[in-house]
Amino acid sequence: MTTERILIVDDEETLCEVLKLNLENEGYDVDIAFSAEEALGYNLKEYSLILLDIMMGEISGIKMAKILKADVATANIPIIFCTARDTEDDMVMGLNLGADDYIMKPYTVRNVIARVKSVLRRTANHKNNNNTPIEKPNRLLVDGLCLDLEFKRCTVDGEEVKLARKEFELLAYLIQHRGKICSREQILSRVWSDEVVVLERTIDVNITRLRSKIGAYGSYIVTRSGFGYGFRD
Repeated sequence: MTTERILIVDDEETLCEVLKLNLENEGYDVDIAFSAEEALGYNLKEYSLILLDIMMGEISGIKMAKILKADVATANIPIIFCTARDTEDDMVMGLNLGADDYIMKPYTVRNVIARVKSVLRRTANHKNNNNTPIEKPNRLLVDGLCLDLEFKRCTVDGEEVKLARKEFELLAYLIQHRGKICSREQILSRVWSDEVVVLERTIDVNITRLRSKIGAYGSYIVTRSGFGYGFRD
């Protein structure tokens, strides 16, 4: 079995060494970069996951994440932001970039390890599901709104719209259950099934972003206070 490789990118050397030691004790192959500039010199496509600080030198963690997501070879590598920036706006910005998790400093090593395992397990399940033949249609069509499940692509009236992974999965789930209201518990169990911690407003934030991104079709997403969300017929 191939050992999963993790890259830690953080300018706090002591913290990096502690994380490296503990992650290696869990069986992972771990490398360290003390800056985004150093990390970008690595063969990043070989890594299974990247733990990324936000506040670093000339190239911030945010900028590095944008570079990774813009490159086909690295776009699907899971990213966990580990940062002292703890406002809701910072969290939303990180999730908007396609980050898989957001851990606020100070944190415990135990918490980081749990988050790492969760993200890697979810990524492995996603890959396994993609490799398993399914009977679901490859496309979901609602008037001019189209979700290509094969290529993970969303188009609105023929124009491609960039959706973060959780946004895509949430929209697909709602469309697949079109005409019914899905409770928060149902949505969390299917879209955020392996998350260790999910903030109460996570679904609301993603729903708000989806409505904004899909234009006129945002009105198709309905809210039933106290019950959940749905996609109208």
